[in-house]
Order: sequence, then C-alpha cells, then structure tokens
Amino acid sequence: MKSGKNITFRYPAKNDLKAVWEYINTISKEQTFILFQGEEITLEAEEKWLEGELKKIKEGKAVQLFAFIDNKLVGVSGISMKDRAEKHIGLFGITLAKDFRNKGIGTTLMEAVLKEAKKLKGLKIIDLGVFGNNPVARNLYKKMGFIEYGNLPKGILHKDKLVDHIYMYKEI
Repeated sequence: MKSGKNITFRYPAKNDLKAVWEYINTISKEQTFILFQGEEITLEAEEKWLEGELKKIKEGKAVQLFAFIDNKLVGVSGISMKDRAEKHIGLFGITLAKDFRNKGIGTTLMEAVLKEAKKLKGLKIIDLGVFGNNPVARNLYKKMGFIEYGNLPKGILHKDKLVDHIYMYKEI
C-alpha cells in the first residue's frame, strides 16, 4: 500500500454491523460508482445483508473481506457464487472509502479476494459490472485479467445521467 499505513484484511463478523452500516451509508451519500446512489440504508437492512453474507461464507458460497486501517473500515470486497445452471460463476464487488482510493488498497484488496476465491468449490468464472464512466476501476479490472464482454448502453443512472454498464469476466 502506497500510504505506508498498516492495513488488515479479514472476513466479516456479526460485531462489524455498526461499522459496515456507517460505511455503506457514507459510500451511498458520495454517489460514487455503486448502485446505492444517495439512499440511506437502514440498520435492519444492513443487518439482513450481513447475516446473508455470513451464511453464504459459512456454506462456502462466498468470500468477503473487510479492509481496516487503524480499526476503521475502509473497504469491502467479495465474490458470491450464483446458483443453479450458473453455479460455476461468482459475482465480484468492491468498494473503498473516499480517503483511501488511489493508494493501492483496492488492488491489494482485490488480489486478496481473488486468492480467497480459490476456496470456492466449482468456481470457474468471476463476473462483474462496472460503470462506463469509471476508467480507474475498468483499468484495474483489466490489469487483473478481466475481459470486457458486454455493454448495456445507458444501463446505469449515475448522478442523474445515464451511463453505460460494462460487463467483464475472468476465467479461473
């Protein structure tokens, strides 16, 4: 990491609820490149999400890492397996707090999640979607070996503007 601070990656736990709730609401308010665009997520909704993630992790259907610096949650990334005829596909996601972007943390977090993903039984393909107006993320994904395979023109409403939704994949 470029900043020189110590960073810890670890799986989430139930007692992370307040930290992840505050984190996602901060990210949502930024209207950054995530599907939450300003709405406030309730504590109950975030608790349901966290419980679902913990269940998927326990069942071997997901990996999820939280990034902490000085006990502050600064990033979340994971891969969740799809089901049925798509059970060989994992969906990737990543977010970073504003003050911790462009410092190498996203790259390091993504590398750690991709390494952990090798534990997911049957995983053959990792799939992701990225905002067309987010060249930093697109370049990171390309650097990590992801290939663009689709584009839904005007597929995302971002800050009152329609932008392309780019789809990428990586074979494992």
